[in-house]
Amino acid sequence: MSESASATSGRPERARSTSERDVKKRGFFGRIVLFFRQVIAELKKVVRPTRSELMTYFVVVLVFVAAIGVYVGLLDLGFGQLVLWVFG
Repeated sequence: MSESASATSGRPERARSTSERDVKKRGFFGRIVLFFRQVIAELKKVVRPTRSELMTYFVVVLVFVAAIGVYVGLLDLGFGQLVLWVFG
């Protein structure tokens, strides 16, 4: 029983995939090429929004930016008036 416990004690070893072993074998420029291949593979997975979705997102962003601009402008106006009232 102690043999089986000692053989399996500790954490189980994780099996390395072939890509992890290949990365360690590659040289400096090989890793750079691998990086760009992986970037291109990930970019191929990107789903582009339709034109109507894009317009919806555009309008939402514009409204949000305008609302935040008005909020910050009103805060600036209020603090400016407060400073003039206190020190003015």
